[in-house]
Amino acid sequence: MSHGDLSVVHGPGSVRKRLGLLAGLFVTMLAMVFVMPGSASAASGTGHITHPELDWMGSTIKAHEGSSASSSSSAGTVTPMATQTLGMDVSGYQGNVNWATAWANGGKFAYVKATESTSYTNPYFTQQYNGSFNVGMIRGSYHFATPDTSGGAAQADYFIAHGGGWSGDGKTLPGALDIEYNPYGATCFGLSQASMVSWIHAFANQYHSREGVYPVIYTTFDWWNTCTGNNSGFATTSPIWIAKYTSTVGTLPAGYGFYTFWQYGDSGTFPGDQDRFNGDLSRLQALAQG
Repeated sequence: MSHGDLSVVHGPGSVRKRLGLLAGLFVTMLAMVFVMPGSASAASGTGHITHPELDWMGSTIKAHEGSSASSSSSAGTVTPMATQTLGMDVSGYQGNVNWATAWANGGKFAYVKATESTSYTNPYFTQQYNGSFNVGMIRGSYHFATPDTSGGAAQADYFIAHGGGWSGDGKTLPGALDIEYNPYGATCFGLSQASMVSWIHAFANQYHSREGVYPVIYTTFDWWNTCTGNNSGFATTSPIWIAKYTSTVGTLPAGYGFYTFWQYGDSGTFPGDQDRFNGDLSRLQALAQG
């Protein structure tokens, strides 16, 4: 009898083996059917994460919100509130980045995707994170949130352990939480508005307790309004990074009188997405110093 062949049975012992195997299969199938979000399986961090290399800061925005202006026109027509500092955000999707060219083109800062859920790390993180620093940029890292695969504190810990830490050296920006439309299903990851607010607080508070600064929060007003009820409880702690691919930044989440970062396009002069810091270089350095 070949391995795995249950069609040939020899004697009572083999019958018992066969029945045991079938019973085991039945139990396994029941377990698969009844695993629900938030269970032990989801808490492992793998969940339904199947294409993390395609999940980056803003990867879901155009599909949900569209774009009424190209990145190039946005850059040309915006009226800054103050002196703006140009930068970019990248992920594993960009691969090895030519940082010397990005610097020569005026890029002063870069955010690099480090992690997603508690199972993915960017394979190009070292080249991107260290490379941007080595040409003179102020750099930071970000975490792509999946609130239905594990808790906020667990994802903050994973982020910190895999490149998301902060140091007050004036060249390292606080880590950023990328919280946007779910690329795998329900817009709000199956969480109520109250549960989503609690999840974000858990992430932010854990990051602060370990690193001494609160994370930047990246989102869009539409997602924030839908999934948190336009909660204002983060405005006194976390800088806001708003995504809006038009010529103006638009409405900000409740409590915020100004934006800290604005992702205004998903292509343009720099690798990855195009960003502005709302201030001059000295203010960006101050943020990097905590």
